[in-house]
Amino acid sequence: MGATGSTGLFPTVRADAAVVTPPQGCPMHQDPARASPPPECPMHQNQPSNGGAVGSGPAGPAHQDQAYDFVESPMKATAASGQNDIDPTNMMPPPNQSPAQDQPFPLPLNRKESNIPRHGSDKKWVYPSEQMFWNAMLRKGWRWREEALDPQDMSNIINIHNQNNEQAWQEILKWEALHAQECPCGPSLKRFGGKAKEFSPRARMRHWMGYELPFDRHDWIVDRCGREVRYVIDYYDGEINKDTYQFSILDVRPAVDSLDAVWDRMKVAWWRWTS
Repeated sequence: MGATGSTGLFPTVRADAAVVTPPQGCPMHQDPARASPPPECPMHQNQPSNGGAVGSGPAGPAHQDQAYDFVESPMKATAASGQNDIDPTNMMPPPNQSPAQDQPFPLPLNRKESNIPRHGSDKKWVYPSEQMFWNAMLRKGWRWREEALDPQDMSNIINIHNQNNEQAWQEILKWEALHAQECPCGPSLKRFGGKAKEFSPRARMRHWMGYELPFDRHDWIVDRCGREVRYVIDYYDGEINKDTYQFSILDVRPAVDSLDAVWDRMKVAWWRWTS
């Protein structure tokens, strides 16, 4: 997020010029400690029993429902989650906070709250712990002996991961500023998915012209006051900022799957080339 952009012929689309002053009813004009969203916002409405999902897609990982337990007291939450294999509230297993069988050192279990609003809730998305991230890498085929990581490496990895997500959300907010009047309560993140090997047409075109392919891709589904909007995020290698852990160069833009998204991209492209 922030000052991001892809190098080469296809820089990151920026929506800075599109930022408009939000209506006075928006939370950003209020004292954060007292701010409350307008009554038409989804968080003022009765939420469905499936965790806040709207439409046919799931609202996100089930472990987010108990994530705040690991923010406040990770050891107590771990003990509680181990009491039952299946959580009766959502019929899902608890988050995997157990050390791997051959893990060379213990990893922290605490989880950090993001700045990304979670759809169907008045809370934010919560990032995985270092232990959860380690277990996730093992599930994807990674083996620690090949990398010889130490505890500080894992801490850096999780910080980079979290910063990437914060950066992506800030870029999405720039695009969503184009729709501030129609959605005064602001967008929220509904769900997301990784598509590391499914390169976008834009990434492939860059590659045909001699530029590197992104090392990762995510599709984020954002709720715009009841309307689903899909964003494509391509992650390119950059230089690590040791102070902020900003590493990736992000190319964030709305997916071309609606006329509104096409129009938004045309407007921003015009502003960019004429500024």
